[in-house]
Amino acid sequence: MKSLFICFLLLPILSMAQERNSRDISVSPFIDGTIMVPADSKTPPLAILIGGSGPTDRNGNQQMMKNNSLKFLAEGLYDKGIASFRYDKRILKQLKDGTLKEESIRFDDFIKDAMDVVDYFKRSKAFSKIIVIGHSQGSLVGMVAAKGRADGFVSIAGAGQEIDDVIVDQLKRQAPGLVESARLSFDDLRANGIAINYSPGLASIFRPEIQPFLITWMRYNPQESIKLLDIPVLLINGDRDLQVDVAEAEKLKEAQPNAQLEIIPNMNHIFKELGEDDMDNSKTYNEPNLPVVPQLVEVISRFILQ
Repeated sequence: MKSLFICFLLLPILSMAQERNSRDISVSPFIDGTIMVPADSKTPPLAILIGGSGPTDRNGNQQMMKNNSLKFLAEGLYDKGIASFRYDKRILKQLKDGTLKEESIRFDDFIKDAMDVVDYFKRSKAFSKIIVIGHSQGSLVGMVAAKGRADGFVSIAGAGQEIDDVIVDQLKRQAPGLVESARLSFDDLRANGIAINYSPGLASIFRPEIQPFLITWMRYNPQESIKLLDIPVLLINGDRDLQVDVAEAEKLKEAQPNAQLEIIPNMNHIFKELGEDDMDNSKTYNEPNLPVVPQLVEVISRFILQ
C-alpha cells in the first residue's frame, strides 16, 4: 500500500515532464536541434537559443562539462508559454562524423548557421514572433544573425569588446605575466594574419590551426554590431560570472542605449545561482540537475511576452 501511495505522488511530476511537447529536427546538414512548442498555443513566440564557445551541444553541455543550462532555460520558457529551438553547434556534428578540420573553422560559419535557423522558422509562419537568444560567444553570433530577421534579441553573458580585448582582460585577472605576449600576438594576427612569437603558455589560444578562426572572430566588434539592431534588445549578465564581467554588458548598453540591461544577483556564467562560497562556482559546471536561476526565466519571458 505504501509503494502504491508513493506512485500516486509521483504521477503529477511524471505527467508534467511528459506534457512538454518536444521533438528533434534537422534544419540543415549542419544543424540538428530540439524544438519545444507549448501545446495550448497555436502561434506562440519562438526563442532560438545559441550556445557559447567550444563544441557545445543543444543543452549547453560539452564532453567534460554537463550542466544542462540551455535545456533548463528552454524548459523554463516552455512553462511560460514560449516555444524554443536549441541546436548543436556544427563542430560537434563534425567531430562525431570525423569531418572536422580545425584550420577550416570560421566564425562566419556559426553566424550562417544562426541565420539559417531564423530563416527556417520564419518560412514556417508558425510563430507570432522570433527572438534570438545568444549566450557568451553565441551573443555576438546571434547579434549579427538577428539583424533584419528577428523580432527581438537577448544577450546573456555576451562580450562588449572585440574578442582579443576580452581575452587580454581575462589574462590581466588570471595570468598577468602573459598579457604582453598575448597583446603582441593579437596585433600580429591583425596586421600580418599570423602569430608566431607567442608564449608557450598561450599555445591553446594561438596554435596555428585555430588562428584563421580567431582572425575571422576578431573582425566583429559587438558594440558596432549591436548599434545596427533596430529591434528590442535585452542584455543580461550575472554578477558572479567569472568568465564575462558585468562591465561587458555595460559596454553593450552604452553602445545601444535603448537596450534593457538586467544584472542578476548571484548568477554565474551558466545561469546557476551561487551561495556565498565562490568555490561552488566551478562545481556548478558539472551539476546536470541544478536548475537555472528562476529570475533569468522571468526576465526573458517578460521581455518576450511584452
